[in-house]
Amino acid sequence: MAGTAAPQVSVDEVMAELVTLEDPKIRAVNERHGDDYGVNLTKLRAVAKRLKTQQDLAEELWETGDTAAKLLALLICRPKEFGRDELDAMLRKARTPKVQDWLVNYVVKKSPHAEALRVVWFDDPDPVVASAGWALTSERVVKKPEGLDLGGLLDLIEAQMKDAPDRLQWAMNNCLAQIGIEHPEYRARALEIGERLKVLEDYPTSPGCTSPYAPIWIGEMVRRQAVS
Repeated sequence: MAGTAAPQVSVDEVMAELVTLEDPKIRAVNERHGDDYGVNLTKLRAVAKRLKTQQDLAEELWETGDTAAKLLALLICRPKEFGRDELDAMLRKARTPKVQDWLVNYVVKKSPHAEALRVVWFDDPDPVVASAGWALTSERVVKKPEGLDLGGLLDLIEAQMKDAPDRLQWAMNNCLAQIGIEHPEYRARALEIGERLKVLEDYPTSPGCTSPYAPIWIGEMVRRQAVS
């Protein structure tokens, strides 16, 4: 049986709906974290579920420049239809943390251009772009480490993470933790680097959540692996 067709709506209709979902309280919270949208993400996902996959509409929403519209675009697009240069340009325009995070995780990671972009972004002089390269590198550390110089990555983290800008520091810290979690032969060194640099040691962590401080994070995940 054929699936239900996605409802055909205009970009103007979608933008009008997003306006109705705007919540000033949500925007105020998000703005403290560098994001400029006020739509509840659960409600945004419900809109995406209703619209289904619509590449043309996704591209129109992205071009509006509105953050909520961009997030919706990333939920209804077809990741494999974007070219390498197109994804590179999109990342360089994705200046807010949530848009960058969703673009990398929901689109670039599913793209045939992911590895080529990882290499290009990793050494980019823009720390926001470089953070995307590090995020893709962490993905490879976990899923496809063959060919990666893990020791060399630890050298870079040791030399650069302490003074890196926030988003790049966060991405490097994630890579440090994943190396320690996934690769026992590098675990002691990863722990030593984390303990010495103390990056995110005091990061506020909600009850029941694991601290992003690498030594705690590595220890907790290794413990879970041992009991699973």
